[in-house]
Amino acid sequence: MAEVIDEFVTGLKFTEKDLDEVAHQLLERAGDKRIWIFKGEMGAGKTTLIKSIAKLLGVTETVQSPTFSIVNEYDFPKGKIFHFDFYRIKNESEAFDIGAEEYFDSGNYCFIEWPEKIPSLLPSHFFEVLITTVVNDVRMLEFNNHE
Repeated sequence: MAEVIDEFVTGLKFTEKDLDEVAHQLLERAGDKRIWIFKGEMGAGKTTLIKSIAKLLGVTETVQSPTFSIVNEYDFPKGKIFHFDFYRIKNESEAFDIGAEEYFDSGNYCFIEWPEKIPSLLPSHFFEVLITTVVNDVRMLEFNNHE
């Protein structure tokens, strides 16, 4: 079971078995935010967490990392989810060329991995999720609602 570590830091310590609960808590905390940025080292579990969030939203398709396609699109009962992975881009113009800003302005969920690669394209209002590895399969999650 995920445990709140410090309400001021809004940290959650969790393992993979807690993912659905953590995803549910994040959806509640994000409120109406549709732009979510996910930060964490390679292998921290960003895509795994996004899969759990998408499942809770009602996505029935297999959610996979868009590492090579840059963006994957999923339907859910209330719209679309765009899942971005900017790890492989060399500069922001590549994200601009695929229309990233139009996706961000669409009103649909946009889950963005490696947002540090596109700092000037990010909107000012977003929900930020930071995942760090504590030990083995234990992760620490922090989040912040940027207004």
